[in-house]
Amino acid sequence: MFVKLCGMNSEAAVSAALEAGADALGFVLAPSVRRVSPTEARRLAAPARGRACCVAVMLHPTAAEVDEVMQDFAPDALQTDLADEAMLSLEAIRIWWPVLRSGPALPALLRKRVLFEGPISGVGEAADWTMARSLASTTQLILAGGLHSGNVATAIRAVQPFGVDVSSGIESSPGRKCATRIHEFVRAARAAAAENQK
Repeated sequence: MFVKLCGMNSEAAVSAALEAGADALGFVLAPSVRRVSPTEARRLAAPARGRACCVAVMLHPTAAEVDEVMQDFAPDALQTDLADEAMLSLEAIRIWWPVLRSGPALPALLRKRVLFEGPISGVGEAADWTMARSLASTTQLILAGGLHSGNVATAIRAVQPFGVDVSSGIESSPGRKCATRIHEFVRAARAAAAENQK
């Protein structure tokens, strides 16, 4: 089970995420209580290079903003809404994970890996798991939206995703990551995935 922990904004959060064995760390470069600058993201991500995928999380960025992030942060992957594809210079981006959201009609042709979540990011609102399950059978779907250690096993059983993504569900308060909750989430996700394979 691929596990992405999003909203990394402190050295302590990154350290806990790496200790817990996360596969990917998300650094938010969009309006949010978790927002970091490209330079901060690069500094925070340094210990994770080669150990976890470092993801730049953006929302409707301009071409100039993407260029700045690519130059100053140099992420392994860029995550932004599917609707942003037209303005992205994809040849300059190593890996792009488009975000699909509950509600609107989805494209017939999907990229190899996508992230699926609720209408608004980072607010703990669950995605449409029924829609997510139908997509998970055709692409590597990373499920996000309202997940935490108490419901991630149920989500994995219901959706059968390639991976899961969490942000607010591993916080003690908005924007403040909790090492205990980080470890609990990763353990719960991996245990659920193992059980699912029996």
